Amino acid sequence: MARHIRGRTDKGYTYHVSSDVNRKAHELEVEEMKALFIEVIEEAKTKKCFQFELHTFCIMDNHFHFLITPVVGESLSRIIQWIKQVYAVRWNKRHKTTGHFWGDRFWCRRVKDDNDFWTVFEYIEQNPVKAGLVTMPEEWKYCGAYHRCHGITKIISVITMEFWDRFYRSPCLGVCP
Repeated sequence: MARHIRGRTDKGYTYHVSSDVNRKAHELEVEEMKALFIEVIEEAKTKKCFQFELHTFCIMDNHFHFLITPVVGESLSRIIQWIKQVYAVRWNKRHKTTGHFWGDRFWCRRVKDDNDFWTVFEYIEQNPVKAGLVTMPEEWKYCGAYHRCHGITKIISVITMEFWDRFYRSPCLGVCP
């Protein structure tokens, strides 16, 4: 059952998190705006020092998905709230506007087990493929698959090839580290 998570996680759970742009508008369509979103995620991990593992993510034109595990004692709500709030302020500033950027608060669901983890992982990474934007997830610059396959590890958790081969059978473009 999907629900909002409040407070601090005490078990180190992994969550599938998603949020839509207000009115499902395509405000993230411009590549520069997706790149800004990635910068904000990176800042959440480095400057703000939120502690979480981002296993994969996908930024689409009107929403995003995360597969995320906050460390024990860290608040999922605070992490997502900070990322969304900072991004909205920066987006509004760049567009010389005010008002809501995001629609509802955010949606999340706790991942049940390893099988569920990989089902969600694949669902997130296949978003741009299913939308007809690319033929392989690794081609979408704003997705965990692209970052992994190009050695960009600033925001995503490092998944070793042994781990990848053991649990996830999707082929990479041959450029994965």
